[in-house]
Amino acid sequence: MTKHEISAGGIVYKEVKSQKLKVKSIKWLICQHSQHKGWVFPKGLVADVNQEEGTEEAALRETKEEGGVKAKIIEKLPKPIEYFYKFKGQLIKKTVYYYLMEYVSGDPKNHDWEMAEAKFLSEDEVKKILTYKSDKEAFAQALNILASSS
Repeated sequence: MTKHEISAGGIVYKEVKSQKLKVKSIKWLICQHSQHKGWVFPKGLVADVNQEEGTEEAALRETKEEGGVKAKIIEKLPKPIEYFYKFKGQLIKKTVYYYLMEYVSGDPKNHDWEMAEAKFLSEDEVKKILTYKSDKEAFAQALNILASSS
C-alpha cells in the first residue's frame, strides 16, 4: 500500500546589490541534503511536530531549519510537485507545496543537520546544480512568478 506524505518548502531569493556596478542581481537559496547528497530547496513534512501546522507555517519553518534563513512568503507556486520514492521498502507518494519567498535575515551557514550545505547561488548556477526534475519544475514556476511581478 502506498503511503501519502504532504510537505512544504521555500524557494527563497534575495536581491544582491553590487557596490561597483550599482546593479542588482538575484541569488537563490539552495541546500545539499546530508544523506542522499542531492541539491534541493528546503522542504519538510507538514504537521510532523505540530498537528495544527499548515503548509505556509511548515514552509517557513523548514526554510529556517534547513536553509538557516528567515524569509517571507510572496506567493504559493500554482502547481504542487508530486513524486514517488521508496523508504524502508515502503512506496511513498509525496506532494510538495512550494512557496516563492523573499529573504529577510539569517545566514545559510546556520542550517540544521539534515543539510550538508546551504548557500545562495545565481539562477544559472541553481539550474545546473539542482538534482531532481521536480525541483527544476518548481524553480521554473518560481522564476515565472518573479518575472511576472517585476
